[in-house]
Amino acid sequence: MAAAETVALVLDEDSPLPQTASDIEDLARRLRGHIRQLGVLAPKEEWALHHAQQLSSAGVPAGYMPSRVHLVQLAEATQELVATVETRGAGHAMQQRGRRWWMPRINIVRGAVFAVAFTFLGLAASVLRT
Repeated sequence: MAAAETVALVLDEDSPLPQTASDIEDLARRLRGHIRQLGVLAPKEEWALHHAQQLSSAGVPAGYMPSRVHLVQLAEATQELVATVETRGAGHAMQQRGRRWWMPRINIVRGAVFAVAFTFLGLAASVLRT
């Protein structure tokens, strides 16, 4: 919901353009935060996620027009990512989490290896030599 509000601040026709460089930086920082939060919910192979992450990793360019164009592109990418997460992201992420294998702790693995080695040592010691 907050992502949609921030996107509306940039893309809505009724909202004024940011006037200062600090306003642009603030909006870009907010959009980057939304992209990070939505990236957890979106499928990892999704094009919209990669595009949004690529735009958010780039800094805000210097100059009046380039900075505003970058801000609009970042808002559009965030809007596309929100739509992707709403349509298929959350269910897909839950399915991926359900498929993970259980990873035992390292001490359990060490204990199992020790038990197998001790069993083979006992077996080797019980074999008759000729």
